[in-house]
Amino acid sequence: MAAANLLSRSLLPTPNPTQTSHPNRRSPAVVSFPRRHGRLSVRASVSTASPSPPPQPAATAAGVPKHCFRRGADGYLYCEGVRVEDAMAAAERSPFYLYSKPQILRNFAAYRDALQGLRSIVGYAVKANNNLPVLRVLRELGCGAVLVSGNELRLALQAGFDPARCIFNGNGKTFEDLKLAAESGVFVNVDSEFDLENIVRAARATGKKVPVLLRINPDVDPQVHPYVATGNKTSKFGIRNEKLQWFLDSIKSYPDEIKLVGVHCHLGSTITKVDIFRDAAVLMVNYVDEIRSQGFKLEYLNIGGGLGIDYHHTDAVLPTPMDLINTVRELVLSQDLTLIIEPGRSLIANTCCFVNRVTGVKSNGTKNFIVVDGSMAELIRPSLYGAYQHIELVSPPTPGAEVATFDIVGPVCESADFLGKDRELPTPDEGAGLVVHDAGAYCMSMASTYNLKLRPPEYWVEEDGSIVKIRHEEKLDDYMKFFDGLPA
Repeated sequence: MAAANLLSRSLLPTPNPTQTSHPNRRSPAVVSFPRRHGRLSVRASVSTASPSPPPQPAATAAGVPKHCFRRGADGYLYCEGVRVEDAMAAAERSPFYLYSKPQILRNFAAYRDALQGLRSIVGYAVKANNNLPVLRVLRELGCGAVLVSGNELRLALQAGFDPARCIFNGNGKTFEDLKLAAESGVFVNVDSEFDLENIVRAARATGKKVPVLLRINPDVDPQVHPYVATGNKTSKFGIRNEKLQWFLDSIKSYPDEIKLVGVHCHLGSTITKVDIFRDAAVLMVNYVDEIRSQGFKLEYLNIGGGLGIDYHHTDAVLPTPMDLINTVRELVLSQDLTLIIEPGRSLIANTCCFVNRVTGVKSNGTKNFIVVDGSMAELIRPSLYGAYQHIELVSPPTPGAEVATFDIVGPVCESADFLGKDRELPTPDEGAGLVVHDAGAYCMSMASTYNLKLRPPEYWVEEDGSIVKIRHEEKLDDYMKFFDGLPA
Protein backbone atom coordinates (compact mmCIF):
# COMPACT_ATOMS: atom_id res chain seq x y z
CA MET A 1 0.00 0.00 0.00
CA ALA A 2 1.48 3.34 -1.00
CA ALA A 3 1.50 6.19 1.46
CA ALA A 4 0.03 8.59 -1.09
CA ASN A 5 -3.71 9.05 -1.33
CA LEU A 6 -4.42 7.37 2.02
CA LEU A 7 -6.78 10.16 2.90
CA SER A 8 -8.52 10.25 -0.46
CA ARG A 9 -10.27 6.96 0.32
CA SER A 10 -13.40 6.84 2.42
CA LEU A 11 -16.27 4.48 3.07
CA LEU A 12 -18.81 7.17 2.23
CA PRO A 13 -19.06 9.48 -0.78
CA THR A 14 -18.57 13.19 -0.35
CA PRO A 15 -21.63 15.26 -1.29
CA ASN A 16 -19.40 17.94 -2.77
CA PRO A 17 -17.64 16.40 -5.81
CA THR A 18 -16.23 19.77 -6.85
CA GLN A 19 -13.69 19.62 -4.03
CA THR A 20 -10.32 18.26 -5.09
CA SER A 21 -7.16 17.37 -3.23
CA HIS A 22 -4.31 19.82 -3.23
CA PRO A 23 -1.32 18.68 -5.30
CA ASN A 24 1.21 19.87 -2.72
CA ARG A 25 -0.51 18.20 0.22
CA ARG A 26 1.73 15.70 2.00
CA SER A 27 0.30 12.32 2.88
CA PRO A 28 0.64 11.11 6.44
CA ALA A 29 3.61 8.91 7.23
CA VAL A 30 2.96 5.21 7.70
CA VAL A 31 4.28 2.97 10.45
CA SER A 32 4.34 -0.42 8.82
CA PHE A 33 3.91 -3.97 10.03
CA PRO A 34 6.38 -4.59 8.39
CA ARG A 35 5.96 -2.43 5.26
CA ARG A 36 8.43 0.41 4.61
CA HIS A 37 7.46 3.93 3.47
CA GLY A 38 9.15 7.15 2.50
CA ARG A 39 8.87 9.56 5.44
CA LEU A 40 8.82 7.02 8.24
CA SER A 41 9.75 3.37 8.43
CA VAL A 42 9.32 1.62 11.74
CA ARG A 43 9.17 -2.14 12.13
CA ALA A 44 7.15 -3.35 15.08
CA SER A 45 8.31 -6.35 17.04
CA VAL A 46 5.27 -8.56 16.45
CA SER A 47 5.15 -11.97 18.10
CA THR A 48 5.45 -14.91 15.71
CA ALA A 49 3.30 -17.09 17.93
CA SER A 50 -0.20 -17.84 16.70
CA PRO A 51 -2.29 -15.07 18.25
CA SER A 52 -5.93 -15.37 19.15
CA PRO A 53 -8.25 -13.55 16.72
CA PRO A 54 -8.39 -9.82 17.46
CA PRO A 55 -11.60 -8.71 19.15
CA GLN A 56 -14.32 -7.19 17.02
CA PRO A 57 -16.14 -4.07 18.25
CA ALA A 58 -19.49 -4.93 19.77
CA ALA A 59 -22.37 -3.26 17.96
CA THR A 60 -24.98 -1.21 19.74
CA ALA A 61 -28.64 -1.24 18.81
CA ALA A 62 -27.91 1.56 16.35
CA GLY A 63 -25.16 -0.51 14.73
CA VAL A 64 -22.31 1.72 15.90
CA PRO A 65 -19.55 0.03 17.93
CA LYS A 66 -19.16 1.37 21.44
CA HIS A 67 -15.40 0.99 21.70
CA CYS A 68 -12.84 0.40 18.98
CA PHE A 69 -10.33 -0.40 21.75
CA ARG A 70 -11.18 -3.85 23.13
CA ARG A 71 -9.50 -6.51 25.20
CA GLY A 72 -8.68 -9.68 23.27
CA ALA A 73 -8.94 -13.26 24.49
CA ASP A 74 -5.14 -13.20 24.76
CA GLY A 75 -5.36 -10.45 27.39
CA TYR A 76 -3.93 -7.69 25.16
CA LEU A 77 -5.66 -4.42 24.31
CA TYR A 78 -6.41 -3.98 20.60
CA CYS A 79 -7.25 -1.01 18.41
CA GLU A 80 -9.36 -2.57 15.68
CA GLY A 81 -7.14 -5.58 14.81
CA VAL A 82 -3.83 -4.13 16.00
CA ARG A 83 -2.29 -4.73 19.42
CA VAL A 84 -1.70 -1.43 21.16
CA GLU A 85 1.53 -2.95 22.48
CA ASP A 86 2.73 -3.32 18.87
CA ALA A 87 1.78 0.29 18.17
CA MET A 88 3.93 1.28 21.15
CA ALA A 89 6.86 -0.65 19.70
CA ALA A 90 6.42 1.19 16.41
CA ALA A 91 5.84 4.70 17.75
CA GLU A 92 8.76 7.11 17.72
CA ARG A 93 8.18 8.23 21.28
CA SER A 94 5.85 7.97 24.24
CA PRO A 95 3.38 9.27 25.17
CA PHE A 96 1.33 9.47 21.96
CA TYR A 97 -2.24 9.54 20.74
CA LEU A 98 -3.61 6.52 18.85
CA TYR A 99 -6.82 6.73 16.79
CA SER A 100 -9.05 4.34 14.89
CA LYS A 101 -9.84 5.79 11.48
CA PRO A 102 -12.64 3.20 10.93
CA GLN A 103 -14.31 4.40 14.14
CA ILE A 104 -14.36 7.96 12.78
CA LEU A 105 -16.12 6.66 9.69
CA ARG A 106 -18.61 4.67 11.76
CA ASN A 107 -19.37 7.62 14.02
CA PHE A 108 -20.11 9.86 11.07
CA ALA A 109 -22.25 7.16 9.46
CA ALA A 110 -24.43 7.14 12.58
CA TYR A 111 -25.23 10.83 12.06
CA ARG A 112 -25.66 10.42 8.31
CA ASP A 113 -28.17 7.60 8.81
CA ALA A 114 -30.03 9.49 11.55
CA LEU A 115 -30.48 12.54 9.31
CA GLN A 116 -32.09 10.68 6.42
CA GLY A 117 -35.20 12.55 5.27
CA LEU A 118 -34.05 15.92 6.60
CA ARG A 119 -32.20 18.79 4.99
CA SER A 120 -29.19 19.09 7.21
CA ILE A 121 -25.64 20.20 7.83
CA VAL A 122 -23.38 18.21 10.14
CA GLY A 123 -20.95 20.85 11.35
CA TYR A 124 -17.98 19.22 13.07
CA ALA A 125 -16.82 21.24 16.09
CA VAL A 126 -13.18 21.84 15.18
CA LYS A 127 -12.35 22.90 18.76
CA ALA A 128 -12.78 19.26 19.84
CA ASN A 129 -9.85 18.07 17.75
CA ASN A 130 -8.03 20.14 15.13
CA ASN A 131 -5.79 17.45 13.64
CA LEU A 132 -5.55 18.22 9.92
CA PRO A 133 -5.83 14.64 8.54
CA VAL A 134 -8.85 14.09 10.81
CA LEU A 135 -10.45 17.25 9.43
CA ARG A 136 -9.80 16.16 5.85
CA VAL A 137 -11.44 12.79 6.42
CA LEU A 138 -14.51 14.42 7.97
CA ARG A 139 -14.68 16.90 5.11
CA GLU A 140 -14.53 14.04 2.60
CA LEU A 141 -17.42 12.37 4.42
CA GLY A 142 -19.55 15.49 3.96
CA CYS A 143 -19.08 17.36 7.23
CA GLY A 144 -19.14 21.08 7.49
CA ALA A 145 -17.11 22.83 10.18
CA VAL A 146 -18.03 24.78 13.30
CA LEU A 147 -15.39 27.38 14.10
CA VAL A 148 -14.68 29.51 17.14
CA SER A 149 -11.56 31.43 16.06
CA GLY A 150 -10.06 32.95 12.96
CA ASN A 151 -7.32 30.33 12.90
CA GLU A 152 -9.87 27.52 13.05
CA LEU A 153 -11.55 29.15 10.05
CA ARG A 154 -8.22 29.33 8.21
CA LEU A 155 -7.53 25.68 9.04
CA ALA A 156 -10.97 24.60 7.83
CA LEU A 157 -10.43 26.38 4.53
CA GLN A 158 -7.00 24.75 4.24
CA ALA A 159 -8.65 21.37 4.85
CA GLY A 160 -11.04 22.04 1.98
CA PHE A 161 -14.33 22.52 3.83
CA ASP A 162 -17.16 24.07 1.83
CA PRO A 163 -17.71 27.57 3.33
CA ALA A 164 -21.44 27.19 2.74
CA ARG A 165 -21.36 24.37 5.30
CA CYS A 166 -19.33 26.26 7.92
CA ILE A 167 -20.53 28.22 10.94
CA PHE A 168 -18.43 30.82 12.79
CA ASN A 169 -19.39 30.93 16.48
CA GLY A 170 -17.98 32.76 19.46
CA ASN A 171 -18.66 35.56 21.91
CA GLY A 172 -15.50 37.53 21.12
CA LYS A 173 -14.97 37.36 17.37
CA THR A 174 -12.49 40.04 16.27
CA PHE A 175 -13.06 42.45 13.42
CA GLU A 176 -10.17 40.94 11.43
CA ASP A 177 -11.56 37.43 11.84
CA LEU A 178 -15.02 38.62 10.85
CA LYS A 179 -13.60 40.14 7.66
CA LEU A 180 -12.16 36.72 6.81
CA ALA A 181 -15.53 35.13 7.57
CA ALA A 182 -17.30 37.63 5.33
CA GLU A 183 -14.82 37.07 2.49
CA SER A 184 -15.15 33.30 2.86
CA GLY A 185 -18.95 33.21 2.84
CA VAL A 186 -19.45 31.21 6.04
CA PHE A 187 -22.45 31.54 8.34
CA VAL A 188 -21.79 33.85 11.29
CA ASN A 189 -23.63 33.68 14.61
CA VAL A 190 -24.65 36.98 16.16
CA ASP A 191 -23.71 36.80 19.84
CA SER A 192 -24.10 40.37 21.15
CA GLU A 193 -24.73 43.98 20.23
CA PHE A 194 -21.05 44.69 19.59
CA ASP A 195 -20.76 41.44 17.64
CA LEU A 196 -23.56 42.59 15.33
CA GLU A 197 -21.85 45.95 14.89
CA ASN A 198 -18.55 44.28 13.97
CA ILE A 199 -20.26 41.93 11.51
CA VAL A 200 -21.81 44.93 9.76
CA ARG A 201 -18.40 46.66 9.66
CA ALA A 202 -16.81 43.53 8.21
CA ALA A 203 -19.51 43.28 5.56
CA ARG A 204 -18.91 46.90 4.51
CA ALA A 205 -15.13 46.45 4.51
CA THR A 206 -15.33 43.41 2.23
CA GLY A 207 -18.34 44.34 0.13
CA LYS A 208 -19.95 41.02 1.06
CA LYS A 209 -23.41 40.31 2.42
CA VAL A 210 -23.06 38.06 5.47
CA PRO A 211 -25.56 35.27 6.26
CA VAL A 212 -26.16 35.34 10.03
CA LEU A 213 -27.95 33.33 12.69
CA LEU A 214 -29.05 34.74 16.05
CA ARG A 215 -27.64 32.81 19.01
CA ILE A 216 -30.50 32.55 21.48
CA ASN A 217 -30.24 31.05 24.96
CA PRO A 218 -33.29 28.86 25.61
CA ASP A 219 -32.28 28.69 29.31
CA VAL A 220 -32.75 24.91 29.44
CA ASP A 221 -30.67 23.20 32.14
CA PRO A 222 -28.35 20.73 30.35
CA GLN A 223 -27.56 18.96 33.68
CA VAL A 224 -23.80 18.98 33.07
CA HIS A 225 -20.67 20.40 34.70
CA PRO A 226 -21.07 24.21 34.92
CA TYR A 227 -17.87 24.73 32.92
CA VAL A 228 -19.48 23.10 29.87
CA ALA A 229 -22.99 24.55 30.22
CA THR A 230 -23.45 27.24 27.56
CA GLY A 231 -27.15 27.85 26.99
CA ASN A 232 -28.49 29.36 30.19
CA LYS A 233 -29.05 32.96 31.24
CA THR A 234 -25.77 33.19 33.13
CA SER A 235 -23.70 32.06 30.14
CA LYS A 236 -21.28 34.41 28.41
CA PHE A 237 -22.71 33.22 25.08
CA GLY A 238 -25.72 34.48 23.15
CA ILE A 239 -27.96 37.51 23.02
CA ARG A 240 -30.20 38.70 25.82
CA ASN A 241 -33.48 37.15 24.79
CA GLU A 242 -35.54 40.09 26.07
CA LYS A 243 -33.64 42.20 23.50
CA LEU A 244 -34.66 39.99 20.58
CA GLN A 245 -36.80 42.75 19.07
CA TRP A 246 -33.89 45.19 19.23
CA PHE A 247 -31.73 42.75 17.28
CA LEU A 248 -34.45 42.14 14.68
CA ASP A 249 -34.96 45.88 14.17
CA SER A 250 -31.21 46.41 13.89
CA ILE A 251 -30.83 43.62 11.33
CA LYS A 252 -33.64 45.16 9.26
CA SER A 253 -31.69 48.40 9.16
CA TYR A 254 -28.73 46.72 7.42
CA PRO A 255 -30.31 45.02 4.39
CA ASP A 256 -27.17 45.40 2.27
CA GLU A 257 -24.77 44.05 4.88
CA ILE A 258 -26.43 41.09 6.57
CA LYS A 259 -29.17 38.56 5.96
CA LEU A 260 -30.81 36.75 8.88
CA VAL A 261 -31.16 33.10 7.78
CA GLY A 262 -31.64 31.18 11.03
CA VAL A 263 -31.43 30.81 14.77
CA HIS A 264 -28.88 28.98 16.87
CA CYS A 265 -28.59 27.57 20.37
CA HIS A 266 -26.00 25.48 22.16
CA LEU A 267 -26.91 24.00 25.53
CA GLY A 268 -23.57 22.59 26.61
CA SER A 269 -21.48 19.45 26.43
CA THR A 270 -21.64 15.81 27.66
CA ILE A 271 -25.47 15.86 27.57
CA THR A 272 -26.98 12.41 28.16
CA LYS A 273 -30.73 13.12 27.98
CA VAL A 274 -32.22 13.89 24.57
CA ASP A 275 -35.39 15.37 26.02
CA ILE A 276 -33.19 18.35 26.92
CA PHE A 277 -32.63 18.92 23.19
CA ARG A 278 -36.37 18.50 22.58
CA ASP A 279 -37.24 21.11 25.20
CA ALA A 280 -34.78 23.54 23.63
CA ALA A 281 -36.01 22.84 20.10
CA VAL A 282 -39.62 23.59 21.09
CA LEU A 283 -38.54 26.97 22.46
CA MET A 284 -36.41 27.68 19.40
CA VAL A 285 -39.28 26.88 17.03
CA ASN A 286 -41.41 29.41 18.91
CA TYR A 287 -38.69 31.99 18.21
CA VAL A 288 -38.69 30.93 14.55
CA ASP A 289 -42.43 31.61 14.37
CA GLU A 290 -42.03 35.00 16.03
CA ILE A 291 -39.19 36.05 13.74
CA ARG A 292 -40.93 34.80 10.57
CA SER A 293 -44.03 36.76 11.53
CA GLN A 294 -41.92 39.90 11.06
CA GLY A 295 -41.07 39.08 7.47
CA PHE A 296 -37.75 37.24 7.89
CA LYS A 297 -37.31 34.12 5.77
CA LEU A 298 -35.59 31.82 8.21
CA GLU A 299 -34.15 28.65 6.66
CA TYR A 300 -31.97 27.14 9.41
CA LEU A 301 -32.39 25.82 12.93
CA ASN A 302 -29.04 25.14 14.59
CA ILE A 303 -29.45 23.11 17.80
CA GLY A 304 -25.72 22.91 18.52
CA GLY A 305 -23.95 19.79 19.76
CA GLY A 306 -23.15 18.32 23.11
CA LEU A 307 -24.17 14.64 22.97
CA GLY A 308 -22.31 12.71 25.69
CA ILE A 309 -20.41 9.42 25.53
CA ASP A 310 -19.75 6.52 27.91
CA TYR A 311 -16.54 7.79 29.51
CA HIS A 312 -16.89 5.33 32.40
CA HIS A 313 -17.10 2.25 30.12
CA THR A 314 -19.96 0.84 32.18
CA ASP A 315 -22.06 -0.10 29.13
CA ALA A 316 -24.45 2.69 30.06
CA VAL A 317 -27.34 3.09 27.63
CA LEU A 318 -26.76 6.59 26.28
CA PRO A 319 -28.59 8.47 23.52
CA THR A 320 -27.42 7.80 19.98
CA PRO A 321 -27.42 10.28 17.08
CA MET A 322 -30.65 8.58 15.94
CA ASP A 323 -32.24 9.21 19.35
CA LEU A 324 -31.19 12.86 19.18
CA ILE A 325 -32.45 13.49 15.66
CA ASN A 326 -35.73 11.62 16.20
CA THR A 327 -36.40 13.90 19.17
CA VAL A 328 -36.47 17.00 16.97
CA ARG A 329 -37.35 15.50 13.56
CA GLU A 330 -41.04 16.38 13.45
CA LEU A 331 -40.44 19.91 14.71
CA VAL A 332 -37.89 20.52 11.95
CA LEU A 333 -40.12 19.04 9.25
CA SER A 334 -43.19 20.94 10.44
CA GLN A 335 -41.31 24.23 10.07
CA ASP A 336 -39.66 23.33 6.74
CA LEU A 337 -36.22 24.05 8.19
CA THR A 338 -32.71 22.85 7.44
CA LEU A 339 -31.28 21.36 10.63
CA ILE A 340 -27.72 22.22 11.65
CA ILE A 341 -26.03 20.14 14.33
CA GLU A 342 -22.55 20.66 15.75
CA PRO A 343 -21.15 17.35 17.04
CA GLY A 344 -17.58 17.26 18.28
CA ARG A 345 -17.15 14.87 21.20
CA SER A 346 -19.64 12.31 19.87
CA LEU A 347 -17.82 12.18 16.52
CA ILE A 348 -14.24 11.94 17.72
CA ALA A 349 -13.83 11.21 21.48
CA ASN A 350 -14.15 7.43 21.44
CA THR A 351 -11.92 7.04 18.37
CA CYS A 352 -8.70 7.63 20.32
CA CYS A 353 -6.70 6.73 23.38
CA PHE A 354 -3.70 8.39 25.00
CA VAL A 355 -0.88 5.85 25.25
CA ASN A 356 1.69 6.13 28.05
CA ARG A 357 4.58 4.12 29.48
CA VAL A 358 4.89 3.45 33.20
CA THR A 359 7.92 5.17 34.70
CA GLY A 360 7.48 3.51 38.08
CA VAL A 361 5.20 2.69 41.00
CA LYS A 362 5.47 4.33 44.41
CA SER A 363 3.60 4.78 47.68
CA ASN A 364 3.63 7.56 50.25
CA GLY A 365 2.21 5.30 52.92
CA THR A 366 -1.42 6.27 52.40
CA LYS A 367 -1.60 6.56 48.61
CA ASN A 368 -0.29 4.37 45.81
CA PHE A 369 0.83 6.01 42.58
CA ILE A 370 1.48 4.80 39.06
CA VAL A 371 3.79 7.39 37.53
CA VAL A 372 3.63 7.58 33.73
CA ASP A 373 5.37 9.68 31.09
CA GLY A 374 2.13 11.42 30.07
CA SER A 375 0.73 14.30 32.10
CA MET A 376 -1.73 17.15 32.43
CA ALA A 377 0.32 18.94 29.78
CA GLU A 378 -0.79 16.45 27.13
CA LEU A 379 -4.23 15.66 28.60
CA ILE A 380 -5.70 18.24 30.97
CA ARG A 381 -9.39 17.27 31.25
CA PRO A 382 -9.06 15.42 34.59
CA SER A 383 -7.05 18.26 36.13
CA LEU A 384 -9.15 21.04 34.62
CA TYR A 385 -12.62 19.97 35.70
CA GLY A 386 -12.33 16.58 37.33
CA ALA A 387 -13.27 14.67 34.20
CA TYR A 388 -13.25 10.88 34.37
CA GLN A 389 -11.65 8.89 31.56
CA HIS A 390 -11.32 5.11 31.72
CA ILE A 391 -7.76 3.83 32.25
CA GLU A 392 -6.34 0.36 31.74
CA LEU A 393 -3.08 -1.46 31.09
CA VAL A 394 -2.16 -2.40 27.54
CA SER A 395 -0.84 -5.92 28.20
CA PRO A 396 -1.72 -8.79 30.56
CA PRO A 397 -0.26 -8.22 34.02
CA THR A 398 2.74 -10.14 35.23
CA PRO A 399 1.60 -13.36 36.96
CA GLY A 400 1.09 -12.68 40.65
CA ALA A 401 0.90 -8.89 40.22
CA GLU A 402 -0.95 -7.41 43.17
CA VAL A 403 -4.18 -5.56 42.40
CA ALA A 404 -4.31 -2.26 44.26
CA THR A 405 -5.89 1.20 44.14
CA PHE A 406 -3.71 3.81 42.45
CA ASP A 407 -3.67 7.43 41.40
CA ILE A 408 -2.24 7.66 37.89
CA VAL A 409 0.01 10.71 37.79
CA GLY A 410 2.54 12.34 35.50
CA PRO A 411 5.93 14.03 35.95
CA VAL A 412 4.70 17.65 35.83
CA CYS A 413 5.56 19.71 38.91
CA GLU A 414 1.95 20.20 40.07
CA SER A 415 -0.20 18.23 42.50
CA ALA A 416 -2.96 18.71 39.93
CA ASP A 417 -1.02 16.55 37.49
CA PHE A 418 -3.13 13.41 37.42
CA LEU A 419 -4.85 11.39 34.69
CA GLY A 420 -7.03 9.39 37.05
CA LYS A 421 -7.58 8.88 40.76
CA ASP A 422 -8.46 5.83 42.83
CA ARG A 423 -8.25 3.33 39.99
CA GLU A 424 -8.06 -0.39 40.78
CA LEU A 425 -5.35 -1.93 38.59
CA PRO A 426 -2.80 -4.75 38.68
CA THR A 427 0.58 -3.37 39.77
CA PRO A 428 2.38 -2.70 36.46
CA ASP A 429 6.02 -3.28 35.62
CA GLU A 430 8.30 -0.41 34.68
CA GLY A 431 7.85 0.30 30.97
CA ALA A 432 4.38 -1.24 30.78
CA GLY A 433 1.82 0.44 28.58
CA LEU A 434 -1.14 2.31 30.06
CA VAL A 435 -3.91 4.01 28.10
CA VAL A 436 -6.40 6.76 28.88
CA HIS A 437 -9.49 6.05 26.78
CA ASP A 438 -11.83 8.36 24.88
CA ALA A 439 -9.10 10.93 24.33
CA GLY A 440 -10.08 12.11 20.87
CA ALA A 441 -11.94 15.22 22.02
CA TYR A 442 -10.61 18.14 24.09
CA CYS A 443 -7.34 16.37 24.90
CA MET A 444 -4.70 16.98 22.24
CA SER A 445 -6.48 20.17 21.21
CA MET A 446 -6.03 21.48 24.79
CA ALA A 447 -2.44 20.23 25.21
CA SER A 448 0.23 22.68 26.34
CA THR A 449 3.99 22.87 26.71
CA TYR A 450 3.94 23.32 30.49
CA ASN A 451 7.23 22.14 32.07
CA LEU A 452 8.40 22.16 28.43
CA LYS A 453 6.52 18.92 27.84
CA LEU A 454 6.42 19.18 24.07
CA ARG A 455 3.27 18.00 22.35
CA PRO A 456 3.24 14.32 21.35
CA PRO A 457 2.86 12.58 17.98
CA GLU A 458 -0.46 11.18 16.77
CA TYR A 459 -1.16 8.00 14.80
CA TRP A 460 -4.20 6.18 13.52
CA VAL A 461 -5.01 2.63 12.50
CA GLU A 462 -6.20 2.46 8.90
CA GLU A 463 -8.95 0.21 7.56
CA ASP A 464 -6.33 -2.32 6.42
CA GLY A 465 -4.59 -2.43 9.80
CA SER A 466 -1.61 -0.26 8.87
CA ILE A 467 -0.61 2.48 11.29
CA VAL A 468 -0.32 5.98 9.88
CA LYS A 469 1.41 8.92 11.52
CA ILE A 470 -0.97 11.89 11.33
CA ARG A 471 0.94 14.46 13.37
CA HIS A 472 4.62 14.92 14.07
CA GLU A 473 5.79 15.22 17.64
CA GLU A 474 7.15 18.59 18.70
CA LYS A 475 10.89 18.79 19.38
CA LEU A 476 13.06 21.27 21.23
CA ASP A 477 14.27 22.64 17.90
CA ASP A 478 10.65 23.57 17.10
CA TYR A 479 10.41 25.46 20.39
CA MET A 480 13.71 27.27 19.85
CA LYS A 481 12.49 28.64 16.49
CA PHE A 482 10.20 31.00 18.39
CA PHE A 483 13.32 32.91 19.42
CA ASP A 484 15.11 33.00 16.07
CA GLY A 485 16.37 36.46 15.21
CA LEU A 486 15.54 37.98 18.60
CA PRO A 487 18.14 39.88 20.65
CA ALA A 488 20.47 37.60 22.59
